[in-house]
Amino acid sequence: MEPNSCHGLEVEAKVEGGPAADTKMADLRVRVEGSVFVVERALLERGSEYFRALFHSGMRDCRQEELDLKGLRARGFAVALQVLAGGRPALSDDDEIAEAVECAAFLQVESLTKHLLDLVDSDNCLLMYQTAAAFGLLELYDGAARFIRDMYPDLEEDLKCLPGELVEYVESLAPSVFVAVGTHTSCTTAELPHAATRTVCYLDEDENDWKVLTELPMEASTTMAGVAVLDNRLYIVGGVCGGRRLAMESCFCYDAATNAWSALASPQQLRYNFMLVGHEDHLYAIGGEYEKAIMASVERYQVSTGTWSFASDLPRPVSGGACTKAMSRIFVCLWKPMETTEIYEYLPNRDRWTLVTTLIRPQSYGHCMVGHRDDLYVMRNGPSDDFLRCVMDCYSLTSGQWTALPGHYANSRGALFTAKVRGDSAFTVNRSATLEYAVKDKKWKPRTQLRGFPRSGSMWTFFLRLPKADTRPVRNRALHS
Repeated sequence: MEPNSCHGLEVEAKVEGGPAADTKMADLRVRVEGSVFVVERALLERGSEYFRALFHSGMRDCRQEELDLKGLRARGFAVALQVLAGGRPALSDDDEIAEAVECAAFLQVESLTKHLLDLVDSDNCLLMYQTAAAFGLLELYDGAARFIRDMYPDLEEDLKCLPGELVEYVESLAPSVFVAVGTHTSCTTAELPHAATRTVCYLDEDENDWKVLTELPMEASTTMAGVAVLDNRLYIVGGVCGGRRLAMESCFCYDAATNAWSALASPQQLRYNFMLVGHEDHLYAIGGEYEKAIMASVERYQVSTGTWSFASDLPRPVSGGACTKAMSRIFVCLWKPMETTEIYEYLPNRDRWTLVTTLIRPQSYGHCMVGHRDDLYVMRNGPSDDFLRCVMDCYSLTSGQWTALPGHYANSRGALFTAKVRGDSAFTVNRSATLEYAVKDKKWKPRTQLRGFPRSGSMWTFFLRLPKADTRPVRNRALHS
C-alpha cells in the first residue's frame, strides 16, 4: 500500500489485490470523509484531469478497487459527481458552494467549474470570488470578478470585507458597456461621406451620452443580418443590400480589445433575417431566409479554425426568430401564429434540438427572449396584436414553471424587443430613452433612465468590455456634439 500525492490531495489505496478484468470500465469505490461513492472509472477519467492522470500513471493506486481521497469534503465530491453525470444542481448553501469550488480546483473538473460560473449571482459572487482565489480556480476567479465589476455600484460596500488585493483586481477590470448599432446596408466609397451614421456606438453611463466606438466597414450590412458577441468580439454575418433584399456574402468581426475589424468566411448557405448566437468557440446561424424562402437550416462557425459546417435543422423553418443563452445553454423561440410560442434548446454535444416548453397566449407570440440566471423572459406583443404594449412571461429552467409578469411595458419603437442583460439589470433602448430595469424575483422594476439612442429605425444591442485608459480618438466623439 503506497500513498501518493497529487495537487495537494492524498490518495491511498485501501483494498489490496489485483486489478479488475477491465480496469477502465470497472466501478471504483471512492471514500471521502465518512462516505463511500461507487463511481464508474470511465466517468471520472472523462471529467477529471486529476483522475485521468492518476489512472494513466502506472502506479499501484490506479489499479485498486477503492481509493481514499484526503482533504476533500463529501458534499463537494457529491456535487462534482452530479455535474459529471449531466446534472445541474442548485447550490444555495454557502458551505456547499465553497466545498464544490474546492473540489473543482483539486480534482480539476472543468464541467463543475463551468457550472459554478453559471451559478454566479449577486448573492454568492463575493463568496465564489474569494473561494476561487483561495483554491486557485482561475476561470471562476476571473468570471466572478467580472460579474462583480459589472455590479460594482451595488456591491461596493460589500467589497470592503474582501482583502485589498482582491478589491484591486476587480477595480482593475473594465465594466461591460451597452453598445448599439442601427440597421445599415453596405456603401461605396462615393457614398461614404453621406454615411456618417454608419457607426457602432456605446453608452457612457457616467456622462449619460452615446459616443462613437467604431465605424462599420463599407462592405458590412446590419440590415437583417446576424449580430452576436462572443469572447468580447462583435460578429456581423450576412444581411441584405438594396430593396430587392440581395443576400450579402461579407461577414466581419470587431475586436474590442484592439479596435480592429477583420473579415471572416461567409456561411455555405447565404441567409438573412436569421438568429446568430455565440457559444464556446462557435457561432450558430439559425434559420432565416434566402430569396424569400424561409429556412430551417443551421450552420455553425468554429472561430478557432475559421470554418463553417452544417448542424441539425430546426424543427421547422423560421425567420426573425428570438434566441438567447441562459446557464450556458442555447434557446430559441419558435411560434405558430398567432397563439403558440415554443421554446427549443440546442444541445451542441448531441447536435440536436429538444422541445423545452410551450406557451399559449391569445393573439400573441414571443418576439424577444433574454436569459437571466436560470430564467427565460419572453417578450410578446400586447392583446389584440398591440405592438405598442409589451407583455412578459418568465419560464424557470429549474422548476419548469411559467410566471406571467404583472402589467404591461411600454414598447415604443420596439425597445423591449432589443433587451440585453448585464448582471441583475436589463437594458432596453429607443430614440427617446435607455431604460435600465432591475431584474429580481421574476419582476422587472425601472431603475435608471438614460439618454436614448439617436438613430431612426430598428437596432442591434449588446454588451462589450472596452479597454480602460483608451485614447482612441474615434471613441471620444459624442453623437450629440
